Order: sequence, then structure tokens, then C-alpha cells
Amino acid sequence: MKHTYHVHGMTCKGCRNHVAQTLSKVQGVVNASVDLENAQATIEMASHIAIETFQKAMEEDGGAYSIHKLGEQPKTPEVKKEKAKRKRTGTGTFYCPMHCEGDKTYDKPSDCPVCGMDLVPLQADASSEENTYKKLLKKFWIAIGFTLPIFFIAMSEMIPNNPLYDVMEQKWWNWVQFALSIPVVFYATWMFFERAYKSIKTWNLNMFTLIGIGASVAWLFSVFGILFPDFFPVQFKTDSGAVHVYFEAATVILTLVLMGQVLEARAHSKTNSAVKELLKIAPNKAVRVVDGTEEEVAIDKIEKGDILRVKPGEKIPVDGVITEGQSTVDESMISGEPIPVDKMQDDKVSSGTINGNQSFLMKAEKVGSETLLSQIIQMVNDASRSRAPIQKLADTVSGYFVPVVVIISLITFAVWAIWGPEPAYVFALVNAIAVLIIACPCALGLATPMSVMVGVGKGAQNGVLIKNAEALEKLDKVDTLIVDKTGTITEGKPTVEKIGVFASNFSDSQILHFIASLNSASEHPLAVATVKYGKQQRIDISKTENFSAVTGKGVEGTVDGKKLDLGNAKMMEYANATISAEMEAEAQSFQKQGKTVSYLAINGEVAGYVVIGDKVKATSAKAIKALQDKGIAVIMLTGDNHDTAQAVASELNLADFKAGMLPEDKLKEVIKLQQQGKVVAMAGDGINDAPALAKSDVGIAMGTGTDVAIESAMITLVKGDLNGIVKAKNLSHAVMRNIKQNLFFALIYNALGIPIAAGLLYPFFGILLSPMIAALAMSFSSVSVITNALRLKTKSIN
Repeated sequence: MKHTYHVHGMTCKGCRNHVAQTLSKVQGVVNASVDLENAQATIEMASHIAIETFQKAMEEDGGAYSIHKLGEQPKTPEVKKEKAKRKRTGTGTFYCPMHCEGDKTYDKPSDCPVCGMDLVPLQADASSEENTYKKLLKKFWIAIGFTLPIFFIAMSEMIPNNPLYDVMEQKWWNWVQFALSIPVVFYATWMFFERAYKSIKTWNLNMFTLIGIGASVAWLFSVFGILFPDFFPVQFKTDSGAVHVYFEAATVILTLVLMGQVLEARAHSKTNSAVKELLKIAPNKAVRVVDGTEEEVAIDKIEKGDILRVKPGEKIPVDGVITEGQSTVDESMISGEPIPVDKMQDDKVSSGTINGNQSFLMKAEKVGSETLLSQIIQMVNDASRSRAPIQKLADTVSGYFVPVVVIISLITFAVWAIWGPEPAYVFALVNAIAVLIIACPCALGLATPMSVMVGVGKGAQNGVLIKNAEALEKLDKVDTLIVDKTGTITEGKPTVEKIGVFASNFSDSQILHFIASLNSASEHPLAVATVKYGKQQRIDISKTENFSAVTGKGVEGTVDGKKLDLGNAKMMEYANATISAEMEAEAQSFQKQGKTVSYLAINGEVAGYVVIGDKVKATSAKAIKALQDKGIAVIMLTGDNHDTAQAVASELNLADFKAGMLPEDKLKEVIKLQQQGKVVAMAGDGINDAPALAKSDVGIAMGTGTDVAIESAMITLVKGDLNGIVKAKNLSHAVMRNIKQNLFFALIYNALGIPIAAGLLYPFFGILLSPMIAALAMSFSSVSVITNALRLKTKSIN
């Protein structure tokens, strides 16, 4: 029998192999094959085995993966999921910056078994990175201390009547070089040889294979030369009869590579600086109010529903809603917008943002890992580690690179040994080592991950959260943008757009005073919008008496001794208040745009009206124009009626829009455009947008929207306006351009370096490349790639 099931929780090849092994161990299973791409397991069995048996095997294995029937939701227990999540993201878990085994993580801070690079922490842990840097720096200074004397002894051979030979013979100076090289080789840079051995043993050849072979050949040749000088022909010897040794080449090469690692460790911590800055934002204490008494508590002691006091200038401890008071809040650290935002009762506030100069009370709604700040940090961490498809090119090149370089090195040795000038074997050995050293593909491996890490951090600081590197690459190619109307182009909530006056004896503010006062007794969303608008306009709200709601028509009551009726035309009829033809025409001009008009009658006379609509966001028009200028076709899809859609499209100069769209219609539209060869981005904020967001090439969710929409999208905009899409588009273009520059630098450097090191220019110009110069150039190629990636930090994406 053969059954196919869905497997939840796999992220890399290591996961796939682990799941296959776990399923294969179940009694009665003949064969288990796992498809990582489709997250499916096909199990062959001698006779039927219940799915519960496989589920039990997965749970006993630790609960990080779950298996279930195709089309069903994963049945992983909540506790297990939380445990698995903590295990995957906890500090002390490390990954390879080259992603050699996908997203596989390791428990200890060692070397990657594939490429030999230092593993780095999943979470941006300043202390861990600082320790790595300090450890490498200490080894570097030790290496410098012992390498410099070796270098000076070796270089002194070029001085006529070398004064050192007056102290003792050259062969004894060779022994001094040998002694000085031991701490460099066996302590300061021994890790390079371990990595080289590991790479050859597993046949995962990498940059350390080349360094290890090159430095080993130079050092072992030198040791053999001082132990058995008579073994070598005359061309390998100096006038004094001592063998030419290359301790200085081996130690200088190793020290320069170590310097490259030190600079890399320092730069790596800089690329992660965005996450560290976000971590610094998170406050660690809060003031909780219990029965009127204030107490200071640690942030992890706060629970949902707690009332917290936020004092002037303090950071807001968790996500929640203001219950008493008002203030201005600086949200620049999560939205990238510098202007403080006014906040009043019932407004939401986010963890890490800074309160202005007034105190307020708030109720905690999201705590711990649920807060916006925690989610941003998690998203940035995950995205920084993700692989861009363009990296496959670098991986493929690196895979063939090392064996080809070793072959070129051997050919170089043979050509120089056969046809080179005397001493031919010396030239052959030195040039073969130079080829190995200069060809290190380290810069090639760093090209993509460094740019992605810096770019993702830059985005987070500007309110653009990127789920993975693939999103950046795809967004750069997008030529069509589908935008939802409600909540994306518009505010997504009812707002007062106009207060109109019919009676000459009342002003705008008086009409607003009556409307807001009457509605203060109602909980209807439109009533709440008018009260909020009244407070924003600093209108005094009076007490309402004899309030009652008339179903389907409006509300009535008494304010300041005046009988008020507020509602639609039927409400005016109910109140015996006459609407003239001119009044009706004025109201209909707004109603045709899909807006709601409520009339206000004072003592039986129609005195004014209020227009309530879903206001177009202030940034929408400018953002759409900017996107159109970049050659992107912008299409608006909405579930709203045609009149409302037409009015919004006209206001924004959008030629292409469709109204009355259901979720499945939006999904079909995305598929249709993709079939026409378009690269489609979809921006939305609601549950109804989730299918289209998931299907589009790049899904963009508004941070003000629903969790479902955010989960389905590749990019989330914290601020929730279209200006964020312009930022995201500019960022994606900058990152992809930076990656291509890095790949070019790395490839052109190797392409030019290898022939020069092999001695191609020697017959024409007499130019040879010393292995030491090759090592210096190789180290600085990696540093140049990192420096280029760091340029993204200063790039403006507005």
C-alpha cells in the first residue's frame, strides 16, 4: 500500500532527512520518501498503518513536525508548537551564514560542516558576536607577533652582506623561523587546517580547502627542507647550501586570512545592527496599576488585561489600547515616520514607541512574543537568514570552483616545472600556491547574504517588514500592482468628511456640537466616528436627554434644551421635518460617491447634515503616482459598489479598477494576470485578501490589517499606507543592484586573479604574484564585498 500525507514544520534538507528517518523506523513501513518542496511524505507499507501511528512517532520524536491527511490543518498541540518555536529561535542556536544546508540550525557555535564558515547566532546576540570577535582578535595579535619576525628574517636575505648572518648561519635562522611559526600554525590559525581537513573528508570543498592546501604545502615543504636538506637539488638551495624555506609565505598567508576573518566578524555584527537596535527599543519594566496603586513590574510579568500607567517620555511597554488620558506618541522606530502621532482614548499603542509629554492609562492587549515589536524582530531575523534565488548562481559556481582551481594549480606546477626558468621547481611551487590562495571563493559566498541582511534591517527601520529574501528579488521584477480599496487606499473606517449647514442661524461648529452630543449616547460605528471627529475639532460635548434610536432611520434626543433628530430621509419624515429639493440634490451629490449622509433637524427644521465616508489616505495619490512613474500598472479591486469605486479611482487617476469583487474574484484576477506573463504584487489588509495575497508573486499586507492577511503576505507595511510600497520597491531595487555588484566584484576578481597567479603575464611583462600578495588581495576582496553591502545602510528609500 502507498499513502501520501502532508508534513508540517519542515524548513530544510536536514528536516526532510530527519522526517524520512523517523517515518522509516515505524514498524511495517517498507519505504518513506519525503518531498520538501510540497511538504509531503509518500509512505509504502506492507499493510495499512493508521495515520495516528505516524502522528505518535512524530510526537515522540519531539513534536517539531506533524503529519496529517492532505488538505487537513496540522494537529500539532499548542504546547508543542510553542516549545518547537522556542527551540528554533532561542539564543544559543546557530546557523551558517552561507545557508549550505538550507535553514538547518546547530546547537553549538562551531564551524559549518559544509563551507567551514563560523556559525552565527539565530538571534542577534551582541555578547555572542562580541565574544567571537574578541577571540579572533586575540589570535590575530598573537599571529602578528610571531609572523613579523619571520617576515623580517626572510626579507633580510635581500640585503647585501646580510648582518643577521654575522650572528649565525642561514640554516640556523631557518630553524628560528620554524620555531616562530609553530604558535601561528598550531594555535592562532589551526582552525583553518581543521576546516580544510573536514572539507576534504566530507568532499564539501570550500575556501578553507584552498588555504589549507596552500599553506600546508609551503609549511611542510619548509620543515622537510630544514630536516633533510640533502634530499633537494641545487636549484632549491641558497649559496650557503641551506634550502629556500617558505615559513614566511605560510604564516603571512594564514595571518592575512585571519585578518579577513576578524574584519568579517566585525562587519557581521554591523549587518545585524538593525535587529540589535530593535532589541534596544524593547523596554524591560512597566508601571502596573492595581486597585488604584501603582507598582513597578518586569515586562515579562505583564498579562493581558493589566492596566498600565505610561508616564511622559517613557517607552510603551506592550501593545494595547488607551483607556484614560491622551498624548502624542513617537512611532518612528517602527513606522519610519518622524512626526509624532496624536493618541486619545480607545486608540491603539505599540510596544517600544515613546510617549510624549502627557501621562495616560492603557490596557495590555498583546504581551511577550505577540507584540508588534517582537514580531518585527522575529520577522527581521527570519528574513536575514533566508536565501534569495540569485544565490543559487553563487552556490553552483562555488560547487565547481574548488576542484577546478586545484586542477589549475597542478597544471601551473607542471607547466612551470617543465618549461619554467631556473630554479624551475621553486617557481612551480610558489605559483601553484599563489593560484590556490587567490582563488578562494569566500567573497562569492558572502555576496548575497550580506546584502540581504543589511537590506532587511534597513527595511525594518523604515516600516517595511520583509518575510524572506525571495520577496526582495521578486519585488524588483514586479510590473503590475493590485490594490484593495478599503483599508489599503482608504482609511478602512468611517470618518467625517464634511459638516454641511442649511440654516443660516447656525455655524458649522454648532451643527457639529449638536451631532456629536446626540451621538455620544449611541454605540453605532457611524455615531462613534462623529463623536471622535468632534473631539478632534475641540468641540464641547453636552449631555443628551431622552435619547432613543429609531431602527433603520436614525436617533433622537434633547441637547441644550433643543429637540434633535439625526438620520436618513426616513428619519426626517418621521420627525416631520421637510427636506427641500435643493437639500436633497446637495446630499445626493455625496451619496453618488458611495458616502453616507445624515440630516440634522433642530426643533423640526432641517438645519444641516454630516457626510461620513471611508476617506482616501493622504499618502495614496502620491504613492500611486510614484509607482506609475516607475512603470508599474496599478489596478484597484474592491468588494464595494461601482459608484464608490468610480469616485475613488477618479480621485487617484486610476484608469483600471473593478468593483463588486469577492475573494475568489480577486484570486482569479491575479491568476489571469500571471497567465499573461505579468509579475504581480498584491496589496491588501483583510481576510478577504488572503487568497490573492498568497497566490500573487509578492503579497504586501498592511500592518493595520488582520493577522491572516499579514501571515499570507511576503512583505508587511507597519504604517499601513501605499507609501510603504514605494519604499519597498526602492529597497528591493537597491538590494538586488547591490547583490549584482557584489557578485561581479567576486567573479571578476577571481577571473583576473587566477591567470596572473599562474604566471600568464610572466613571458610578456615578467610579472609574478607572490602568495603573500594573493592572500592579502583575497582577504580584502571579502572585506570589499561586505563594505559594499554596508553602503545600503546609507541609501535613502523614500
